[in-house]
Amino acid sequence: MNKLYWSLLFFIGILSFATAQQQKLTLEEIWNGTFRTQGLTVLHSMQDGKHYTVLNRNRFNRTVSVDQYNYLSQEKTATLVSTEMLPELNEFSRYTFSKDEQKLLLATAVEPIYRRSRRGIYYSFDRPSGTAVKIADNKIQEPGYSPDGTKVAYVFENNLYVLDLANNSTRQITEDGKTNAIINGITDWVYEEEFSFVKAYAWNADGSKIAFLRFDETEVPEFSMDVYGTALYPQQHRFKYPKAGEENSIVTLHLYDVESDITTQVALEDSYYIPRIKWMNNPRYLSVQTINRHQNHLKLHKVDVANNQVDVILEEKDDAYVDVTDDLTFLEDDSFIWSSEKDGYNHLYLHASNGDQLQQLTSGPWEVTRYYGYNKKNKRVYYQSTQNGSINRGVYSVRKNGKGMQQLAADPGTNAADFSADFSYFIHSYTSTTVPPRYTLNEGSTGKLIKEIRDNGNLIPKLARYQLSKKEFSTLDINGNALNMYMIKPVNFDPNRKYPLLMFQYSGPGSQQVANRWNSSRDYWHQMLASEGYVIACVDGRGTGYKGRDFKKVTYLNLVKLETEDQIAAAKKLSELPFIDPDRTGIWGWSFGGHMSTNCLLKGNDTFEMGIAVAPVTSWRFYDTVYTERFLRTPQENPSGYDDNSPFNYPELLKGKYLLIHGSGDDNVHVQNTMRMAEALIQANKPFDWAIYPDKNHGIRGGNTSLHLYSKMTKFIKENL
Repeated sequence: MNKLYWSLLFFIGILSFATAQQQKLTLEEIWNGTFRTQGLTVLHSMQDGKHYTVLNRNRFNRTVSVDQYNYLSQEKTATLVSTEMLPELNEFSRYTFSKDEQKLLLATAVEPIYRRSRRGIYYSFDRPSGTAVKIADNKIQEPGYSPDGTKVAYVFENNLYVLDLANNSTRQITEDGKTNAIINGITDWVYEEEFSFVKAYAWNADGSKIAFLRFDETEVPEFSMDVYGTALYPQQHRFKYPKAGEENSIVTLHLYDVESDITTQVALEDSYYIPRIKWMNNPRYLSVQTINRHQNHLKLHKVDVANNQVDVILEEKDDAYVDVTDDLTFLEDDSFIWSSEKDGYNHLYLHASNGDQLQQLTSGPWEVTRYYGYNKKNKRVYYQSTQNGSINRGVYSVRKNGKGMQQLAADPGTNAADFSADFSYFIHSYTSTTVPPRYTLNEGSTGKLIKEIRDNGNLIPKLARYQLSKKEFSTLDINGNALNMYMIKPVNFDPNRKYPLLMFQYSGPGSQQVANRWNSSRDYWHQMLASEGYVIACVDGRGTGYKGRDFKKVTYLNLVKLETEDQIAAAKKLSELPFIDPDRTGIWGWSFGGHMSTNCLLKGNDTFEMGIAVAPVTSWRFYDTVYTERFLRTPQENPSGYDDNSPFNYPELLKGKYLLIHGSGDDNVHVQNTMRMAEALIQANKPFDWAIYPDKNHGIRGGNTSLHLYSKMTKFIKENL
């Protein structure tokens, strides 16, 4: 069955119920999992290229297992490990293989720390013997096997350790780890949040050395949050958080030699940030990426660990900033594939091991959005891109010489791939606004459909019972740009009627909200509001992603200014439509989008009558160094860029109805932002509504929290728009 079939089935299903009494979505259904879809959990392609594994949970006997499946037959061929095999484990939520796939690291009792970091109890399960070894008695972070699977490195209390599985002996590599001072082998808060990684160590190919980063955050200012909990007295959580213009951690690179038990430091010039380390295939060489504080000059270094000699083999410069990615991939001879925006769009390039560019692999007025890998057998590179339109994603391959581009999966919508180890097959995940997540097995070289795996088709007749509207995509000509937009109209839309308009946006640099993909919980909420008689619109303005470097980086040094102008202009243009009531226009957003909705309500006070800001930034002076300075430089260098668009500097502009929401335990965008906004409005004697969710982080979720939050926003919209 193709995607067109599913799209038709979706609409036929809805139309078949058109004459019946369709019910409206409820907030309870949106948040209790009624419309939840199923995926393939923790999928891993086995090295034989014929099998893959997934994590399965059996709800009936409450067991957890890692099961192996045959790609071609899609039949389960083995259970590699399960809680039934291990009496000491009643659950595990994650697994990783050793290189030879004979051992698995199993994570249990996992607790989150920040967005990406977590600690837990880990076991190493040996498949041949069927036995498990506990890595440590305490909760640890980021365990990882050595290449031969005989050792496991991990971090405990900011120090790096190595467990020898053969004799169950543990060696402590560093001893200076200290909370809010020194961190070894994992990242500090700002690296985790903005450079998107936690594990800051890596084994080389023969397991003789471990490269790791050391963070000295002694001089980084400390932030504190009250944690209310249920105790008689609240506790205070204190952690290092570098706000824009303040001191960052001093980060250094170190090499640990396993045989000699000696650690040495590698001297790197101009290494203000070290956002990536990665070993080459030759165990003698380590690649290190460094970038300056302005983040507009990135260097790729090659370290000879035999003598710690460092050579710069590639540099990227930009008038604005350079993005750090995970696209760097070393081929067998240590030539490497690299992504760059240097021709105006994000594309892939092939470089020799010394850094010389050999070939631009992809080119055109579109963006590579994901790199999948290189098949040495047919010398083809596999990737995902926007070749099929900026709101879509397609899967493609191209020869190593940059020729012979082949489309593997590019129907309108969002196509993604998980390739087998030898690229013979890929599991194709597909979704669009009309097709729920669908998984198929496809032939790796041609993309030909082999077999259906999972389609979530049972959701279509269920949704047909509800009042749902089509998400209509278009573009809006604003300030000289064709901006991507979607609109959701009420089911029984009457073009002769006047409807209130609610706009949603995020607008952050490189982001995208207008995308051809299946519903999130927020989309269902928008559908519910549409069923109540609201027109929903979302416009991706200047500064958002996937339309080229210049479109994305035009907001440099003036973050939120042009984005606000675009949303105000879009609202005015949409208000000219005959079915929009120009006196009933609202806007809402979360985080960066909350900053935007606040700014639009104030600076566009003749356009917007209502705004909701959830967890908003209200001054970039309060946000972290890495993210903020990437787009604005420091407050000392660019004070007007920070203050001219900070809404608590002009609270007197508020005319419309305003709802301000924040979690008191937000370690990312601190509740300080909302408190300062509230105080400014109070002193300006401006009425507003607000809500603080105790101890909730940036996502403001847990228990009934999401239901309560969206119930509050729904009530506010109905009363004020």
